[in-house]
Amino acid sequence: MKKTFALLLILMLISISAFSQKDTFFSKTNSFLKKYVSDNKVDYFAIKTSPNELDDLVKIIANYDLTTDENSNKAFLINAYNLLVIKGITTQFPVKSPLDIAGFFDKTIYTISGKKITLNDIENKMLRAKYNDARLHFVLVCGANGCPPILPEAYLPETLDAKLDQQTTKALNNPNFIKVKGDKIQLSQLFEWYKADFKNKEIEFINSFRETKINPKTKFSYYPYDWSLNKK
Repeated sequence: MKKTFALLLILMLISISAFSQKDTFFSKTNSFLKKYVSDNKVDYFAIKTSPNELDDLVKIIANYDLTTDENSNKAFLINAYNLLVIKGITTQFPVKSPLDIAGFFDKTIYTISGKKITLNDIENKMLRAKYNDARLHFVLVCGANGCPPILPEAYLPETLDAKLDQQTTKALNNPNFIKVKGDKIQLSQLFEWYKADFKNKEIEFINSFRETKINPKTKFSYYPYDWSLNKK
């Protein structure tokens, strides 16, 4: 009986700890983004001047325990990616583009849930490979103006699916993102780089979120990605 009680107590404490960890991460991320993001821009200078909030979040990311709740894991990884992009840029700021930082996406190592990985690893191995969700491309923000806009709030597990739809809809109805001029259409290079994620049916995917549909037979091209920094 005592062993059973002790086991139940341990499980309860683990559950409380996991909830506390999750609650702390999402609430702190939400506060941080509200403070330093506005009009789709990041105040890198202010963050570099007062780095404590971001540094605390980076520590939480390093030790965060992934759970059996995949929706929570997915939301955590999206936020972690966006925060670590900000960390990588802030560390080297001032810069004009994330590409000015050597190895920014594929060489710089971060710790996430105890694993040493790069930004590319988070995107490609932990998110794209696992969730097979093309909407991820409209919430992962690489620090450039060509990326989908960064929100001044955290992605939360309980509203994640709705937010993924919302941000994808915003992007695909934005005339600066999907450029339609008469019978000519230009798409972001995101669609060129990740063709497989859209099952090589880019227009079909776009139309599933657009108010004004595009003729599926229309030929399209890709406009150059804007790698200038999304700084405030």
